[in-house]
Amino acid sequence: METTTAVPVLEQAIGFADGLVDAWGSWSPTMTPDARRVAFISDRSGVPQLWIQDVVLDGPPPAARHLPLSDDPVVSVTWAADSRWLACAVATDGGVRTQVWVVRPDGSDARRIAGDASEHAELGPWTRSGHRVVVTFPPDAGRPTRSFLGDPATGRLDPLAEGDLFHVLDVSLEERFLVLIDGERGQQFCTVVDRLIDEHSTLLPHGATGSTDVALLRPAPEGQTGPVYVYLASDVGLPRRQLIGMPFGPNGFKGEPRTLGFRDDAELEGLDADDAGRLLLLVWNVAGSSELELFDTTTHERTAVHGLPGLVAANPVLSRDGGSVILGVEGPQRPRELWHVDTVTQVWTRVTEGPPLPDRECVVPVLETFAAEDGLPLTGWLYRPPGQEGPGPAVLSLHGGPEAQERPTFSPQAQAMVAAGLTVFAPNVRGSSGFGREFVHADDVEGRYGAFADVLACADHLVQRGLADPDRIAVTGRSYGGYLTLASLAFSPGVFAAGIDICGMSDLTTFYRDTEPWIAAAAVSKYGHPERDRKLIEDVSPLAQVDAIDVPLLVVHGELDTNVPIGEAHQVVAALRALDRPVDYLELPGEGHDYRRASSRKTLAAAMVRFLAEHLAPAR
Repeated sequence: METTTAVPVLEQAIGFADGLVDAWGSWSPTMTPDARRVAFISDRSGVPQLWIQDVVLDGPPPAARHLPLSDDPVVSVTWAADSRWLACAVATDGGVRTQVWVVRPDGSDARRIAGDASEHAELGPWTRSGHRVVVTFPPDAGRPTRSFLGDPATGRLDPLAEGDLFHVLDVSLEERFLVLIDGERGQQFCTVVDRLIDEHSTLLPHGATGSTDVALLRPAPEGQTGPVYVYLASDVGLPRRQLIGMPFGPNGFKGEPRTLGFRDDAELEGLDADDAGRLLLLVWNVAGSSELELFDTTTHERTAVHGLPGLVAANPVLSRDGGSVILGVEGPQRPRELWHVDTVTQVWTRVTEGPPLPDRECVVPVLETFAAEDGLPLTGWLYRPPGQEGPGPAVLSLHGGPEAQERPTFSPQAQAMVAAGLTVFAPNVRGSSGFGREFVHADDVEGRYGAFADVLACADHLVQRGLADPDRIAVTGRSYGGYLTLASLAFSPGVFAAGIDICGMSDLTTFYRDTEPWIAAAAVSKYGHPERDRKLIEDVSPLAQVDAIDVPLLVVHGELDTNVPIGEAHQVVAALRALDRPVDYLELPGEGHDYRRASSRKTLAAAMVRFLAEHLAPAR
């Protein structure tokens, strides 16, 4: 970033970012029972849409076919067990609220069956017979959460369940039993409902902290009591998310939960099962990278699946006969692709075709480990410009959530900043997932101050390692990471030279007031109650100390964001302008909380690179 070459390097970095954004991906697979066809989401048209193709294992990937539903982004898809229908969640206007659509695999009979611009409808699982799909409406305007079984042919919605903040995770074959999770973020309990006698039974300790991400209902393994077995990926009351099995049956029968798969160095983040319940697919998160295993429910034998063609795997789907797996795979140098692996031979085959990539290679980040101010072990992924030696300009990049996790995935933003000569450090501060239950809850409510200190520890780590000039470190982040960016600038002035807040909360009181009702209700366990914890919430809201922000700030927000409402951006920009502080504002039209359109992501990457190059460049 020397003055004589800054402009060429800057434009090359922006062009590189454009090429990476154009390198579309394919993800969220779902397949037919015979594993011969796969439907998935891809943004190869510039917007995530529904695509379908054959699975070919003895030749190059065939061309995929687009199934048009709506101009809005498609965010998930599931294939009915009888193969006759696909169900999709479509982001209304690209925002947080979704609609549920159904369509035949040949593209006919596409229709919306739930949700619109004013009402959010959540897509749930298909029944095991494949005839109906679960649709859930979260609480709103004093109404409870309501779930229905939707008929794709008629659009009819039959009542299924009603309660507080629950999500239906699975439905038994005969539709008698439901397994659902209920509760606030990180304080969820899992329940099986017997619809025939209208009784429910809690599976794991009620009131214990933790969450359950996946729950499956399958026939009990050979030699086990009870006609039904529940498999859970959960950390409720446990040190890490692990595989738990539990027999269940009619007339109130419930066995004891049993740990079937546990690793003290990893968390179980993916789980699927064949129809017979004999074989499970496990995806482990090992400090951000993925490892796969097969689990025999009869013998409890665990078999490692080798040869994963990328660092991160997601959305695993095991075929109904247990012979095939299709899942998404990505890494720092390749966007998301779909791959197939045979569970017997462990032969891998790429399912989807890939996009052209820029000639310039992407940097592979290195995992760094260091200590927080209070000694808590922290990690982060370090992206270093090739050939750079000694301290220079650097950027902390903070993920959202806060329960999300920074991982070695395909990141056009990070690669563009590195191409512009910036060292990028993407940490997992306390509150991140993937490192155990205590770590993910370490920032709850009063723990928020610890997260603030972690950001400063990250900057100090870069300086101590000789990687960053202490006068040229910027901080950026999106969603919760944007909030942390504002908090770092407001509560610790003098540490950072600039900041970029992307869709972050500036005041938690107005966030609670203006966000979607179901988002606010679930967030209480994380940020505190808007009334009972009012003093704390005001104390950790950056807007209250906005006058301390005296370095250049770029604020970015989506026009249609109702998760972190756009007022969070407007009010901090207005306050800084009233103080005559250096603040720029970029509003992305037609975008919600997640920026799904390629054009928006290109605009954002270019704005970030230009802003950072200007404010972190050497003094002239």
